[in-house]
Amino acid sequence: MPDLLLELRSEEIPARMQRKAAGDLRKLLTDGLVDAGLTYEAAREYWTPRRLTLDIRGLTARSKDISEEIKGPSTKAPEPAVQGFLRKVGLASIAEAHVHSDPKKGDFYVAHISRPGRPAEQIIAELVPGIIRNFPWPKSMRWGPASAKPGSLRWVRPLQSILCTFGPETEEPVVVDFEIDGIRSGNITYGHRFHAPGAITVRRFDDYVARLEAAKVVLDADRRKEIILADARNLAFASGLDLVEDEGLLEEVSGLVEWPVVLMGEFEQDFLAIPAEVIRLTIRANQKCFVTRPHGAGEELSNRFILTANIEAKDGGKEIAHGNGKVVRARLSDALYFWKTDQGDLPDLDQLQASAEKFGLDLEKPLDQRMARLDHLNVTFHAKLGTQGERVERIARLAEELAPLVAQSISPLEGEMAGRPEGVASREAPASSVRERASRQDVPTPSVAFGDISPSRGEITALARRAAVLAKADLTTEVVGEFPELQGAMGRKYALLQGEHPSVAAAIEEHYKPQGPSDRVPTDPVSVAVALADKLDTLVGFWAIDEKPTGSKDPYALRRAALGVVRTLVENGVRLPLQRQFLNSLFGLTFNRGNRFSVVWRADDEGDFTTGVGSADDLISERAGSLSSEIRGVELPDHSASEIIADLLSFFHDRLKVYLRDQGARHDLIDAVLAAGSRPISPLEGEMSAQPTEGGAVPPASHSVAPPSALPGISPSRGEIGQSSNDDLLQIVRRVEALGSFLDSEDGRNLLAGTKRAANIVAAEEKKNTTIADRVEPALFREGAEKTLYAAVNQAEKQAGEAIQNEDFSAAMLALSVLREPVDSFFEKVLVNDEDQAVRANRLALLARIRAATDRVADFSKIAG
Repeated sequence: MPDLLLELRSEEIPARMQRKAAGDLRKLLTDGLVDAGLTYEAAREYWTPRRLTLDIRGLTARSKDISEEIKGPSTKAPEPAVQGFLRKVGLASIAEAHVHSDPKKGDFYVAHISRPGRPAEQIIAELVPGIIRNFPWPKSMRWGPASAKPGSLRWVRPLQSILCTFGPETEEPVVVDFEIDGIRSGNITYGHRFHAPGAITVRRFDDYVARLEAAKVVLDADRRKEIILADARNLAFASGLDLVEDEGLLEEVSGLVEWPVVLMGEFEQDFLAIPAEVIRLTIRANQKCFVTRPHGAGEELSNRFILTANIEAKDGGKEIAHGNGKVVRARLSDALYFWKTDQGDLPDLDQLQASAEKFGLDLEKPLDQRMARLDHLNVTFHAKLGTQGERVERIARLAEELAPLVAQSISPLEGEMAGRPEGVASREAPASSVRERASRQDVPTPSVAFGDISPSRGEITALARRAAVLAKADLTTEVVGEFPELQGAMGRKYALLQGEHPSVAAAIEEHYKPQGPSDRVPTDPVSVAVALADKLDTLVGFWAIDEKPTGSKDPYALRRAALGVVRTLVENGVRLPLQRQFLNSLFGLTFNRGNRFSVVWRADDEGDFTTGVGSADDLISERAGSLSSEIRGVELPDHSASEIIADLLSFFHDRLKVYLRDQGARHDLIDAVLAAGSRPISPLEGEMSAQPTEGGAVPPASHSVAPPSALPGISPSRGEIGQSSNDDLLQIVRRVEALGSFLDSEDGRNLLAGTKRAANIVAAEEKKNTTIADRVEPALFREGAEKTLYAAVNQAEKQAGEAIQNEDFSAAMLALSVLREPVDSFFEKVLVNDEDQAVRANRLALLARIRAATDRVADFSKIAG
């Protein structure tokens, strides 16, 4: 079968666009060929800096003939309907249509359409110009005299030639002839710009690749990458060095050359006083070169670098390497100046006293000076959320509150229980799934500064505040101004240079982590506290001003921030009531010392007035209404604090689902656990989980913000009914693990079936407003199976409740497993819908008790199977 070869040759295409552009070309052309009735066996795209190439094998030589019948309107239809049908099928008059009859619908028009197949060359010649004109480049340009005309061709760089041949291997291929803006297709291409600039005549793909190779052009980008990497490794090894590999740089460099020639340059040893990260970024960003390090060294770099030229120079590349070395030295001189400047005093220290006093900064220290300047300059974080200085103040306050809770979980003092769950793996050996983690007994990695046991709570709190205050200080440094991607990393280096506690320095860098699903989470308690405070302040702030992610748009990376909170809590085993932290963070925006928001309060005379608040709990009082902005011209959506918190918690549940599904958890188990935790379930012995209304239906559960002391899942007293366990992400994970393990057993599967049957019966009767007794009366039992089930439910409720209070969810599921046989026996021997109304209501109440007992861990109705 024939093959198609297409090459679009232009001036140099930016490296970052090449791979996607080649893929777009393949998709657009193959989709168009298939839509036109052609088929093909295989297609592969190639690219170099100056060409996009497509090789399509086994393309059919001609599209199939098409015969089809298109049904039209009734012969009695009005004239507009008939004319619309004619336009649709392309007939000149109704006389060209046929009339078919239907016994029920009568006579109607049918168009018999026959379309003969077309040669593939004709289809290609029509298709390719349209693809070129409408190609989806991120940026494109016009050029030459034709650029002044409307509708002139646009391409990423000036398009110079088009090669397009088509034909089988056994025959001479033909040129598919077409023209676009004066560029006519042919069978001519050109080799390397300097080594072989002459014209090359090609027939098909195989000789096209061979002739390009002879003309110093390596067509395959992956092969160019292999050449560069292998030669760079060998060149470094020959000099007693190791190449510092960089996949992103390798991808970029392979898109800058058609004939890669690897060379080595060098710079003065004095520049090695600059941090390795700065050297690497300077050389990478400005010269697209790789750095090297002495063989076997850790982070230390050498003064040699690897560059990739596009020509084979007569002098072996000496002049090229020398020229690159001159540019690298100039760039490193700038970096050295930035590095030294950042360690010196600022010239405007006398203007920074007020900011220093506000944050407790020591202006004898360079990093403290930079933080004072950040506050003094009133650098805006967001127009509605204030300055970076205001944000740092909020983060510091929140980090102080979080630090003791985090430290208790990660590095407990004597007599305290760590919050890290059995199933959370250490960072050295990440578990592949939630279930796998549950089976491990990994020991937490000791923190950077504390070892296995942390110091006093007060010291941790002070360290967390200090780290939070300095966390954004490096944003005003010269190095970060030049290389924004070094924010945090440079702050850590500067903090260590001025003698900060190692945990403070680590937190300055790690509070940005994790920055993606593959990035590690911080483990030091101080780092965890500051990272959580930073992300929670961001999320709560943007939720308050209604700048939430919508669809595929997430300009502030709020999904990533929420997933970072999820991973940090779960993988470190941190117990944290999220709703309380949302409330504390929101309070930071509304407290009486001012800042961004006020609250609209409902007055006794049913009017309203606007003020700040004195405590976080005021935000959810009965008189608290929506938030309002203190900034002139800034309006906020009409949302109360409670509504903001509830919506944000729902967003966290979505992120937790994504995380757990990626870890291998079943989605229905996650939904079941979340559904159970969203309603209060804590019946006292002998009671139903919720009292029915007059009609027998159970009223909806209320949702309230749980104080940090709330016991999730089951409360010890009536006063705490209504509190949700769904804001403790770690507990949700534990419940999902326990539920999954239980349902893998035979008892679990059988209990699931029985419980769902009981729940379905109760739900059906509730919809019909059937009377369900308020409590189960043993005196109304008539069958032994009822008595057995009642005793089993009492026992299961008691044991499961104790297990849940101890947060032993595996034991809770084991306690519920005793219901399996009594439930099966009940449905075999007892008729629920007894003729006696009191007996029926009592039996329904017993079934409701089964549902309530299992709902303490999960809503079994959400589970598949």
